Amino acid sequence: MLPFGINELSHFQAEDPLQKRHPDAGGFRIWSLRGQHDLSVRTVERIMALNRRVYTDIPGTEALHAPPAVPPPHPFKATAAHAYWFIDGRMMDFAIAGHRWWSLIILDGYSRTMLAGAVAPSAASWVALTVLSTACQRYGVPVHGISDSGGACISDAFEGVCTRLGMDHQPIVSTEGQSSMHLMETHFNLQRRLYDYQFSLTQTLLECEEAHQHFLELYNPTAHQGLLKERFASPIPLHVLGEAKGRLYTPQELERKFACALFPRTTNRYGCVTLHRYHFSVEQGLPQTQVLLWVSGHELRAVFDTVVLAAYHCHDDLRSGTVTDIRDGSFAPTRFASPQGALLPCNPQECCVVYRPQAWSHRPALPCPAQQLWLFAGGKTA
Repeated sequence: MLPFGINELSHFQAEDPLQKRHPDAGGFRIWSLRGQHDLSVRTVERIMALNRRVYTDIPGTEALHAPPAVPPPHPFKATAAHAYWFIDGRMMDFAIAGHRWWSLIILDGYSRTMLAGAVAPSAASWVALTVLSTACQRYGVPVHGISDSGGACISDAFEGVCTRLGMDHQPIVSTEGQSSMHLMETHFNLQRRLYDYQFSLTQTLLECEEAHQHFLELYNPTAHQGLLKERFASPIPLHVLGEAKGRLYTPQELERKFACALFPRTTNRYGCVTLHRYHFSVEQGLPQTQVLLWVSGHELRAVFDTVVLAAYHCHDDLRSGTVTDIRDGSFAPTRFASPQGALLPCNPQECCVVYRPQAWSHRPALPCPAQQLWLFAGGKTA
């Protein structure tokens, strides 16, 4: 249905040469040049827009009548699950205690499933490795890994892990117009629209981490427009992913692949671990649970399910390959906290690190039994 009457349309089409002689003039100027007031300026503008779509001889309308350009194929188009993983991070649009946190997520390019994610104070390499390690434990190793050219994903530690995993890591340059190639970068727009309001309501890091987890749980089982356009049997990312796995490694093999910065440890019944003869607390609410100890610079972080449980100062001795001087622990409230914590609260100042030096070696055995020396010699009896 036309937005104006037939009489108005035919009346203006009779003076169509006016628009062709002045193709760059606006609606008001054409209305003024007509010298008639039977049509409003708004009606003239609508008719001019229609003329541009209908008549090909109006200068400057060539692009409107050109056949639609065929978009080039996506350079990282996946034809199977775990062919391409996209990892990226964004600084959140809100602050907690005056600090803006980061969201890092890995996306499977075929199913559009968000495989793992984390909230972190910065986009550091240890955060990217934490998310990558979690995704590899759950789904195996992909064929290709796509990231931006930020410092976290082009660091020597990250590149070294990708090489040992046999994953083809391809950084792209967003500043050169390659942002559309990075699916996770475009999916962060979805995160903004869908969940940034909920993120803005959080007041603590614990609430922010829980909201981030809820976002992943909300996104993965809901329909995706891209999957719908590509006519998948189901437009839901988790359904498309199914039970597909990448290249699988045993936990011991994965530990060696991440060995440059990763130390898997299992907590005791009190939530403590031991690293290079240092015994320290991680999380009382996670007894007998494997956690990951990440060493980056002078910081050691204990992580479980992409959540930082505790952080300590340390010294990474690269020459000997050991971590020393572990001290000054800090603990953030997490969703894994023990329910008994409220009964027996423990602040970081009450936690200490125990160092157990190497035990003294036993004296070598004597070649012959030593003779017992009596303290008091027995006197002769009469």
